Amino acid sequence: MPDFEFENKLQGLVAGVDEAGRGPWAGPVVAGAVVFLTHEVDEFLLENLDDSKKITPKKRETLYEKLFEAQDKGQVLIGIGQAQAQEIDEMNILQATFLAMKRAVEGLGQIPDYAIIDGNHKPKDFPCQSMTLIKGDARSYSVAAASIAAKVFRDRMMKDLALRYPYYGFEKNAGYGTKDHIEGIKAFGIIDGVHRKSYRPIQEALAKVA
Repeated sequence: MPDFEFENKLQGLVAGVDEAGRGPWAGPVVAGAVVFLTHEVDEFLLENLDDSKKITPKKRETLYEKLFEAQDKGQVLIGIGQAQAQEIDEMNILQATFLAMKRAVEGLGQIPDYAIIDGNHKPKDFPCQSMTLIKGDARSYSVAAASIAAKVFRDRMMKDLALRYPYYGFEKNAGYGTKDHIEGIKAFGIIDGVHRKSYRPIQEALAKVA
């Protein structure tokens, strides 16, 4: 379970940073950045924060709402950053993820002194000092909170996209290459600005209609 061990070791304002959406064929990659300004926050929040993939969608939504309530109370800072499909195609998914992370940190409203970044890839030209932490979303409250923020924000975006483009199952698959997504591409083609054209399955779909 996560705790504040790494935040306490670092000096100053510390942000946890994580992303959602590196693997999907469609939609943006989204990063979250969260700073706990105090450890005195909602008990439910701290007791249930964890790697977003281990938490049910319903509980993720509740934790997301609790995070933004804490922000309204001045207890946390939250930043969300995105890199769109076109940017992913132009610079590759890793660099686009770094860009989304940078935008998330810049969106906090206050640049932190340090960022704890989930995983083992450290971005260059970051707004503050940073360290990487493998499985950080299961070890650090700040990273776990960033994981929830990024995941729920992106899932909501994909549900909104599903209202505009109802043939791909985005509300259920979040842009991943599921059967309904594949069937949608076969029947209706790809969506310009939404599908990642640098991804092999999308390139193959484009080649079939060329």
